This record gives sequence, C-alpha cells and structure tokens, in this order.
Amino acid sequence: MPSDTSAAGLSTVIADLAATTGSTVNQLDGLTVKGECDVIKSQWFLGGRKVSYRFSCRLDEPAHRVAFRESATESSWGMPPPSFTVQTPSQSGTRVSTSRRDTSVGGGGHLDYGQLREAIDAATREAGWEFMFEPGRAP
Repeated sequence: MPSDTSAAGLSTVIADLAATTGSTVNQLDGLTVKGECDVIKSQWFLGGRKVSYRFSCRLDEPAHRVAFRESATESSWGMPPPSFTVQTPSQSGTRVSTSRRDTSVGGGGHLDYGQLREAIDAATREAGWEFMFEPGRAP
C-alpha cells in the first residue's frame, strides 16, 4: 500500500503513471489530473492522420473517489497516406479496451486504449480509494 493516501499523493501517483505512457500531464488544483498524447502519427506530402489519446481524473477527497474519463480521437487532413490497421476490441460492461496498430508510408503507431485506465484503477484501489469509470469523452 502506498505510504501517502492523500489526494495530493494519489494525484502525483496518477501523474507519474500517465507520464510513463508519454502523455503530457497537467495537474490542476491538486484534485484534477489531465493528459494528452498523440499515439499514432503518419503524414506525407499530400496530407496526414493522427490519433490522440486524452484522459482526465477528478479526485473527490471527502468521498475518497477518483472519477476517470478517457477518449481517443482521430483526425486527418488532405489525403492521408495509405495505411494498414489492425484493431482488436474487447468489452466488459461499459469498459471498452482496444489495441490498435497502424502502419503506413509516412509513420504509424500503437494505441492501447484502456491500459492507462487499468493502471490508474489498480493504483487507486491500492491507495484505498474508489475508482469510478465515467464513459464519455474526456474534457
């Protein structure tokens, strides 16, 4: 069990977990942690495509609860390069996990949607807090 189970301590643990995934992390007011990362990028002279992963955690100290949201968005411009995508989804209740690997002429990448959620869930429960997953787009 972590030695510091306060909101500030858990917020730091969550930020550290997110930083290991390459996310740009912002800790707001000690009770909110947000992060974003471009996980798949490909471009060539006619256009490009990227997939961004975004998450947010709100810590409710009196209730000892962490509310978590995540989303993945894809955007493209011009004529994106031809790509090959392998996607493996799984669902348990309202929780969806997806592994997606893109390979293209101008890049590619890998998205493991749900991996960070599971790591934060485990750290939250280890600290004695309740983890609450909120389906929907991360703010």
